[in-house]
Amino acid sequence: MQNNFKILFIYPNTMMATLVPIHLSQLSACLKEKGFEVGLFDTTFYKTEEQSIEQKRVDLLQLKPFNLSDSGVVLNENDVGDDLQKKVSEFKPDLIGITLVEDTWGLARYLLSKIKDSGIPVVAGGVFASLNPDEVISQEAINMLCLGEGEEALVELCQKMAKGENYSNIRNLWIKEGSEIIKNSSRPLTDLNELPYIDYDIFGKQRLARPMFGKVYTMIHVEMDRGCPYQCTYCAAPQLSNLFRERGCGTYYRRKKIPRLMVEMKHLVKKYQPDYINFNSETFLAKPVEELKEMAEGYKEVGVPFWCQTRPETITEEKIRLLKEMGCNSMNFGIEHGNEEFRKKVLKRYGSNQQIIEGIRLVEKYQIPYTVNNIIGLPDETRELVFDTIELNRQINPRTINCHFFTPYKGTDLYRYCLEKGYLSQDAKIIQGLTDAVPLKMNSISYEELRGLQRTFPLYVRLPKSEWPAIKIAEKFDEEGNKVFEKYKKIYQEKYFK
Repeated sequence: MQNNFKILFIYPNTMMATLVPIHLSQLSACLKEKGFEVGLFDTTFYKTEEQSIEQKRVDLLQLKPFNLSDSGVVLNENDVGDDLQKKVSEFKPDLIGITLVEDTWGLARYLLSKIKDSGIPVVAGGVFASLNPDEVISQEAINMLCLGEGEEALVELCQKMAKGENYSNIRNLWIKEGSEIIKNSSRPLTDLNELPYIDYDIFGKQRLARPMFGKVYTMIHVEMDRGCPYQCTYCAAPQLSNLFRERGCGTYYRRKKIPRLMVEMKHLVKKYQPDYINFNSETFLAKPVEELKEMAEGYKEVGVPFWCQTRPETITEEKIRLLKEMGCNSMNFGIEHGNEEFRKKVLKRYGSNQQIIEGIRLVEKYQIPYTVNNIIGLPDETRELVFDTIELNRQINPRTINCHFFTPYKGTDLYRYCLEKGYLSQDAKIIQGLTDAVPLKMNSISYEELRGLQRTFPLYVRLPKSEWPAIKIAEKFDEEGNKVFEKYKKIYQEKYFK
């Protein structure tokens, strides 16, 4: 160990959201490789909300009912802030790192308030910190901010702190010095092929449990690329890409070389014995077919069922055939909206409905189960536009259907649009990203109507149109509407969640 220097990561997570973050696992690996001791305080299994996001998705007919307690997962009823204080007192870190997304910014501020008098320096990172650095660095308990990727910057910071050296000039870092903030220049983006293998040890075996279609699997997440080549207006990836380009860091979207990826996967499978692999890629098929062929050949030695997500317009029959041969067990597609003109104008997604249908029918041809993602509540949306999305979903046959609320994340194009149109105030708080979001102040459709459409969305997609008048009653959150919804919910689960 480098002078027994310790860093404690804080992961303020949405309650019971069980996807394990790759970025902390990667940072842990980089620090351990250099001889530092790494600890973790993870809020995932603390009761920080009334209802978990996964349970909300069960209630919205997006997930088959499951029971994480079958894998030994139980909810911690202790005060999360008190337990953090105890962890800091026992672990005695020299540096605290906290990762930030907007959904859990409120929880993060509470946790920071509990340790602000500890005297231990705090460095913040994550997408929220990178896209909203001024708001983050203004927090009293935060001493430093990492703008962009942290693998090299954090290692350099720990090395200099361990040696007692001045660290005020580390690239990618903003550092408070008295009343001033030193804003250092950026460093080139990391070469993914040079990174050490991901370290899930800091999370523990239990934390790898992940519910999928009613079962709980041990799942590991593998980073095969970083960034995204597309420009969706609701997403942070294009903004990060622009940020890195403006700061001269390089191209955000890049992929690991297949031989390097295969060696890492074999290592992870041997070490963690997963039932399932999730490829942490925004658009899995956004790669040349020759690259996919090379991956398919190497994957024969891995042999673990996997899940991936992509866009319908990236599908070709050759690519889907290769996925089937590799053992792809499930796919996820972002349809997002069913009106072509609206999708192009508002979301900057340019594929046609015909492309979507033809691509997904190829997936059905090769009998790979899939989930589709849809967004409602977008700026200027109407009830009629929501039903355009419903109609598109009715032309395909997904295993599960996600209907997410539009979430105006700070830093995105659509966030700025909502501010300009007066649909959103700058101090608006994200309620629960994707399932609850934040009400927009627009006249085209009300938040209450959108909530009703969200919970009945799968019913409108799956059931005959003769049932639609009754389903419309189930949109209402009154006694009659709730009773009708519970009736159809039971029918839906019995038929589609066998």
